[in-house]
This record gives sequence, structure tokens and C-alpha cells, in this order.
Amino acid sequence: MPPVDVEAVLTERQAGINTQLNWRSSIVDLLKLLDLDSSFDARKDLAAELNYPGNTEDSAAMNVWLHKQVMQKLADNGGQVPANLKN
Repeated sequence: MPPVDVEAVLTERQAGINTQLNWRSSIVDLLKLLDLDSSFDARKDLAAELNYPGNTEDSAAMNVWLHKQVMQKLADNGGQVPANLKN
């Protein structure tokens, strides 16, 4: 099975909604685009699930880390993710 082009899928999904989301760099917007809970508590739970090594009260650092981790997990599970979205 060929890898899924994650950027193409998310770009197409973005085109289908009326809200502009910065999903390429914002974990909150990425979760919204995927119709997932983007609340602070949900992000803290996700951070715990992914073994975030930092302080979850530092939401800016946690959010950057989460975005990279989610993109890496997509790549690890067969998604074709451009390097600039994983780093």
C-alpha cells in the first residue's frame, strides 16, 4: 500500500472548511482540523500519552513538541510527511 500524502490530505481537508487554520505549525489547529479535542486538558493528556519530558504547564513548549511528535507518528505509521513538518 503506498504511503498517504499527509500534507495533501490535510490541505484538502482545510480547503473544505470555512475556517483558516495554521495546522502546519499549530497543534491546536491541527487537532481542530482533525475534529479532535484541542483543549489544554486534551493536549496535556496527549503529552502524557506521548511521554512529554517537559512541564505541561509551559503550553508553548509543549505545543511545539506535540506538533512535531504527531507529525512524526503519522510518518512512523506510513504517512508521507515532508521533513519541514516533522522538524
